[in-house]
Amino acid sequence: MGKITAAALGLLMLVAVLGSAGTGGMLSAFGGSGSTQPSRTALTDIPSDYLALYMDAATTCPGLDWSVLAAIGKTESDHGRSTLPGVHSGTNHAGARGPMQFLLPTFQSVVAKHPPPKGGATPPSPYNKQDAIYAAAAYLCDSGARDGEDLPGAVKRYNPADSYVSQVLTQAQTYASGTGFGADTAPTAAALQAINYAQGQLGLPYEWGGNGPGTGDTGFDCSGLTKAAYAAAGIALPRTAQEQYDAGPHIPAGQQLKPGDLVFYGNSADGIHHVGLYTGGGQMIDAPRPGKAIRIEPYRYRGDDYAGATRPVNR
Repeated sequence: MGKITAAALGLLMLVAVLGSAGTGGMLSAFGGSGSTQPSRTALTDIPSDYLALYMDAATTCPGLDWSVLAAIGKTESDHGRSTLPGVHSGTNHAGARGPMQFLLPTFQSVVAKHPPPKGGATPPSPYNKQDAIYAAAAYLCDSGARDGEDLPGAVKRYNPADSYVSQVLTQAQTYASGTGFGADTAPTAAALQAINYAQGQLGLPYEWGGNGPGTGDTGFDCSGLTKAAYAAAGIALPRTAQEQYDAGPHIPAGQQLKPGDLVFYGNSADGIHHVGLYTGGGQMIDAPRPGKAIRIEPYRYRGDDYAGATRPVNR
């Protein structure tokens, strides 16, 4: 089935399940302040019943976009389609269970404080998709997602691995459309390859002029990391941050960034001195400075000299 046909079918199925998922919540998710609409990628990848639940559950937490819930569901169980231990019965190696992979004590604590709506299991079960998704929304909300207080921190509390945070926020951006229902704003395969490479370097030390262990260096500097990340995706970049900035193409100021964009710091007088790899959700992977390891951190911060962004996959 072609992507357009599958998207249309997904949309028809989504309309059919509005009643069981809570019509009011769904409509507010489509039009509510701060909420996004499903991209074509979301419509073709997410089962319609799961999509309805993600969108409805997100309305219980002001500031939490449904796409983050969907990204966690994708990462943890492929929206319930995974056949790995712990998704439909039993537990995984860490004791987690269900489509959103909860530890049982955590799940029980969350649903005791935030009972899921009627329609799930009695008593609530982490294996029940409705109970699990609503519990995930409540857990994220209590962990910092409410009103956008600290979304990366909330995701990290869900799973403490830095790479998990990057993976979820990147996946969320592929699901969220910034231009309308069913519009495809997902990053390219090359951008995702670059991000995956950079995630694999997390924790390596900053090394001035470093090009990574593959060249005999212990770590990377900022532009060495971005160059190596895009080389892994088959795209050649110049070596320095200034040269990468000059190579473009530049993203117009105010335009939404996509995962894989390069974000730069500096000014016209002194030149560009730093570059990071944007991963979505306001975060980037970068090699910050001597004495610090490659890490994930916000791409905008108080007192920064952000100069703009480029999208090398368009070159």
